[in-house]
Amino acid sequence: MPDPSNSSYLESLNEVQRQAVTTTDGPVLVVAGPGSGKTRVLTFRIAYIIEQGTAPWEILALTFTNKAAREMKERIEKVVGKRASYIWAGTFHSLFARILRVEAQHIGYPSNFTIYDTDDTKSLLGSIIREMNLDKQVYQANAIKNRISSAKSSLITPKLYERNEELLAQDKMANMPLVHKIYAAYVARCKQAGAMDFDDLLFRLYELLQNHPEVVQKYREKFKYVLVDEFQDTNTLQYAIIKRLVQYPNSPRNICVVGDDAQSIYAFRGATIQNILDFENDFGQHGIQTFKLEQNYRSTENIVNTANAVISYNKRQIQKEIWSDKGVGDKIRIIKAVDDNEEGRRVADTILEQKNRYHLQNSDIAILYRTNSQSRIFEEYLRRFNIAYRVYGGLSFYQRKEVKDLIAYLRMVVNPNDEEAFRRSINYPKRGIGGTSLAKVADLARQQNITLFEALKHVALPKRTRHAADGYIHIIEEAQAKVNTANAYELADLIAKGSGLTDLLRNDKSIEGMGRLENHEALLDGIKSFVEEDTVIDTDTLPDKSLATYLQNIALLTDFDSNEENQNGDVVTLMSVHAAKGLEYKSIFVVGLEEKLFPSWMSMDSTDGLDEERRLFYVAITRAELYLTLSYANTRYRYGKMVMNEPSRFLAEVPADAVESTSTNPRSADHEYDKVARQREHRARVTGVAPRTRRGTARFAEPRVDPATFQPSAPGEVEAGRKVLHLKFGEGKVLHVDGGSDNRIATIHFSDLPQPEKRIMLKFAKLQVLD
Repeated sequence: MPDPSNSSYLESLNEVQRQAVTTTDGPVLVVAGPGSGKTRVLTFRIAYIIEQGTAPWEILALTFTNKAAREMKERIEKVVGKRASYIWAGTFHSLFARILRVEAQHIGYPSNFTIYDTDDTKSLLGSIIREMNLDKQVYQANAIKNRISSAKSSLITPKLYERNEELLAQDKMANMPLVHKIYAAYVARCKQAGAMDFDDLLFRLYELLQNHPEVVQKYREKFKYVLVDEFQDTNTLQYAIIKRLVQYPNSPRNICVVGDDAQSIYAFRGATIQNILDFENDFGQHGIQTFKLEQNYRSTENIVNTANAVISYNKRQIQKEIWSDKGVGDKIRIIKAVDDNEEGRRVADTILEQKNRYHLQNSDIAILYRTNSQSRIFEEYLRRFNIAYRVYGGLSFYQRKEVKDLIAYLRMVVNPNDEEAFRRSINYPKRGIGGTSLAKVADLARQQNITLFEALKHVALPKRTRHAADGYIHIIEEAQAKVNTANAYELADLIAKGSGLTDLLRNDKSIEGMGRLENHEALLDGIKSFVEEDTVIDTDTLPDKSLATYLQNIALLTDFDSNEENQNGDVVTLMSVHAAKGLEYKSIFVVGLEEKLFPSWMSMDSTDGLDEERRLFYVAITRAELYLTLSYANTRYRYGKMVMNEPSRFLAEVPADAVESTSTNPRSADHEYDKVARQREHRARVTGVAPRTRRGTARFAEPRVDPATFQPSAPGEVEAGRKVLHLKFGEGKVLHVDGGSDNRIATIHFSDLPQPEKRIMLKFAKLQVLD
């Protein structure tokens, strides 16, 4: 056997990495902290195994993305040459489908079985729901799909589902007691059609390995080494398959799993952190060897120490201490904004500052948020500051379907001649105005040389279709009648509700559906902000609150031309924290760090949920190489109302000695700290983790006004000399009031503001008179 020290690529590894690469026999756990060279270890380990005489096709390397598998093979090829192409490296689904193609006859499937995608699955479920005469508004295909997917990932067959009291009770509470019958029918129909969905590629393989000893033995002998990347992201079913392949619990073969429990952030997809936490116990009796990659090659000491401090509040974890020798680095900045508009502006302003001071390129910078709907405000300010950007892992906010759907209605209100807006909105939500009816409308419009909307009013249609068409016409014309008297938000709110778009999105309880609803509501919040923010003016020009003006502003934003920077990829990246996993940037902005946003309100009712949110924050922090900026807003619009936000509890876990605060309102920091500290002390009693001392914790500013207790006065009560309270600007004194009765403008001095004098139109302002 060759001497490991003779392999030149091994010389590039540190001692622990080298041990993880060259320890090939038996079960191995590699706990790889962020930026610790995980990919190098995994690829060099496979290369080393091949160099020791193992055939490439005897190695099974499971990943979560095709990109990861492709990059792995490319790196291995640089060491062992073309032999790397014969490695069984790929995603769980692609490699398991490959096995099933060969062995499908054992479980009653043809070798050329069809793989159903999401749309196929929902279509089949829709057919079953109709055939069972169930209410499709209650039994929504997408929600049923998610229930079935969750069951398969937990190894629950239709028969086990029918006997599971907890699942049946959950379905009954959701008013869907017949999910188990739909599940059984769906499985039967898939098999009858010779089709498997994505979950079946795992579920059916487990069935194959569980029930056919000769098949499982064949693949145990074939794969002498099994390696799993990102092991913390595996679900119950994936781990069960891995155990079968390596002959667990009796004399397991050579298995190596690589991952980081602190980066387990995909519970909503079925992943369970328990797999990596249990691995040492599961394989401990067989001489498991554990290697901890704790040196971070990516980030400065301040960033690494902050990440360590935050994750230390999680009780269930593999103990490790990540460290860096890249120098102390810049302190972490915390931006505390009055509202989300100020947050967007100050983040964009800080990006310009970093580009000028540190000579960063746009591509060196990323903005990370908890939910995709948060991108809107940052997109707008990046455009205003002429900073090129892209939305990663998803569409730009204004290109998302649910956003474009509502905007199409708004365009119809302003301009009923808009043909594209008509075609987009006429049958969404579905009204039964199908292709045949629309063809009649288009024919009449051409014959009479009138708009599609006008033709819809006069075309001959069947009674039911005519009723639906009249309902659509009423929605548009009702809003048109109010164009000159209502502001943009009032019209948008009327349309969103009257069209049925809001109800449609609220009724979709899936993860994807909730995201679409958030985007829909974020658009309405943006329109509300447009109406409210423009009440402050600095010239004699009156602010225009009209829907037409808002749509013009949006059109100018969304028609942003591609320039050379965009084509060359020099853009600031906007993405969710989930999408950022595995990436790195010189400068990271983590925004919206508020209670009920990050951590998400959906995760705040359980210790496990909060722990996962903290791991998500840990992932966000560790994407940064040199500069880390955290931000939150005291208030932001949510569902059309301005709400007050408490700073995220995670901010209270950031060491104070690592922070350079950029607050412009430090007056009430002690009060705010005490509130957060009390939360932390309570959490410490529950989790058993001691809180950090006051000296070691960052402190935060208190919002000026609580929206819950704010009561605006009638505009006529606002007179010169009176003290007033503004929701965002705080307490001020009216200096004078001018203008006509409908357009009175007050000049108010707010002593707490850097630019204290504001002119506010009373017709739209919300002011509370104090004396």
